[in-house]
Order: sequence, then structure tokens, then C-alpha cells
Amino acid sequence: MKRKIIGNVEPKCEYCKNGTPSSDGKKILCTKVGLLEPDYSCKKFSYDPLKRVPKKSTPPLLQFSPEDFEL
Repeated sequence: MKRKIIGNVEPKCEYCKNGTPSSDGKKILCTKVGLLEPDYSCKKFSYDPLKRVPKKSTPPLLQFSPEDFEL
């Protein structure tokens, strides 16, 4: 069972303070455990908010009509 950290953020090695991305970007080099998958999480997990990249979402564009700009 995975622990929830903040809201719906689950622990992952890709944003742990003990892990750094490998040169190819497909694995995580952990100082505590070794070479791991980015989605893996161990008991040494320590959340680093600066490593987490939020999902990009664009807000829907509003539709205006010419009547909206009349006085």
C-alpha cells in the first residue's frame, strides 16, 4: 500500500530527495538503494517538492460574442 503525501501525490523515486535521474532519463540512481524505476518507492522515500513537475493543463478558452463588448 502506497502512502499519500500531499493531496493525490503518491511517493515515487523520481521526486525523492535520495534519487537522481540517470543520464538516459529512464532510471533513478538512489543513494540508499541503487538503480530503480521512476515509479518505485521504498521506505527511505523522502519527498522533495522541487523535483516534482506538475501536470500541464490548459484552461478552456472562453467564448465571447460581439454583444459582450457593447455598452
